[in-house]
Amino acid sequence: MKITRATLLKASPFAALIAGFAGGALAISPISPLAPQREDAQPEHQEGDPYLQLAQATPLVRAAPNSRGEVQLSFAPVAARAGPAVVNVYAQRVVRSMARDPFFGRFSAPRVENSLGSGVIVREDGIIVTNNHVIEGAQSLKVVLSDRREYDAELVLADQRVDLAVLRIRADHLPTLPFADTQHDLQVGDLVLAIGNPYGLEQTVTSGIISALARTDVGVSDYAFFIQTDAAINRGNSGGALVDMNGSLVGINTSITSESGGSQGIGFAIPSEMIRRVVESAVSGRTTVVRPWLSAHVETVTQERAQALGLPHPEGVIVTELYPRSAGERAGLRNGDVILTVAGTEVHDNGGVRYQFATQRPGARVPLVVLRGGRQVTLNANAEAPPGGSPDPRELSGRHPLSGARVVTLTPATAEASGHDPFADGVFIQALDTRGVAARIGFRPGDIIDAVNGQTIRDAAQLDRAMAQSSTWVIAVERNGQRAELRF
Repeated sequence: MKITRATLLKASPFAALIAGFAGGALAISPISPLAPQREDAQPEHQEGDPYLQLAQATPLVRAAPNSRGEVQLSFAPVAARAGPAVVNVYAQRVVRSMARDPFFGRFSAPRVENSLGSGVIVREDGIIVTNNHVIEGAQSLKVVLSDRREYDAELVLADQRVDLAVLRIRADHLPTLPFADTQHDLQVGDLVLAIGNPYGLEQTVTSGIISALARTDVGVSDYAFFIQTDAAINRGNSGGALVDMNGSLVGINTSITSESGGSQGIGFAIPSEMIRRVVESAVSGRTTVVRPWLSAHVETVTQERAQALGLPHPEGVIVTELYPRSAGERAGLRNGDVILTVAGTEVHDNGGVRYQFATQRPGARVPLVVLRGGRQVTLNANAEAPPGGSPDPRELSGRHPLSGARVVTLTPATAEASGHDPFADGVFIQALDTRGVAARIGFRPGDIIDAVNGQTIRDAAQLDRAMAQSSTWVIAVERNGQRAELRF
């Protein structure tokens, strides 16, 4: 289970190069004790009291429900319907740790590490969805069904960017969960059940409500767009099901916000629309997921910006830049347009726009409602993958600070695939040799380098030349949205 701190004092993103770390604490209010009984409270019923006689004559009996409305007073029918489609996922990894021998000194020894998560059967021919962090790095995978049948599982597709993975087991006629339409049918306050295997306790069901939709500030995946629930989610629930009262799959439970490591009523699930797209890619034989983009840079409409635009209140996102000859430009989108809805769903930030396009099938027509000159206009944009350009991957070597780094030119396609701004210029570090200079001095995968010694860097070849031609370097690095100049 991934855990984010509820209260976190933000440290510099260049902490490995520059500074340290700070943390926070969570205050929890105690539960009030029961109030003492007042001295003037009504006395207990005495013998002969008609209320006492009635209680003695009418024992409490749990009546069988006579209608669907009465059935839904209990979660048992929903749990019985959805439970068989939720499975245990066992991942086995071989990790290496340092050991000491009296003759050979310290040496690296292999050690087997086992972890447990949950998964959901979404196709009766053995297709299972879980979280990527449940199975990441595993050498072997095993799935145990609710009826205790065990199967070896194979990894079909792993999508680290949205923390989803698709597995397959060799079985047929399995129980499945249908996908819910969370875009149109789910509302804040709806009842939901979380089903999983926390702490290895099989088939644990907890209940709660939908606390929020479209959370984009969770910091768990690149396409941060989550359903928030107060249903108890704990370690081992990762990859489990969040279901509605129809027994349909609302989302895959993936993370919690907690100081203690246990559930504190703030859990997050990946919506069914994103799950469906990943599953479709997996069963079609793809090893990656193609995600369309709007091809526009947008910013949230704040109160100040709303006043400047003459809007009665902040709503939507404003277009600040359009990629040339792109789907957005061809649809008639302009700089300064305020996008109110994408595919019928309100959007409030860049994350919401990216998510709505990312869940569309390539080639689909996506309706946009925009505000332009005080009037609402409806446009139709094609869902297209970002252009690839020439990424030109390079392994940097030599006597300089970036030696041992694998770098790639930022193009719209490589930026989208790596979680960067598709409009950004520069080069990003794709991977690092752990023995190289760059890794040892604190560079990280994902760092963007856009200037060296005051010279703008636009591609990997230019960066390679700039590093080789100097003996001192001032490198402009962007990490997590913050920029710094590092001198070597």
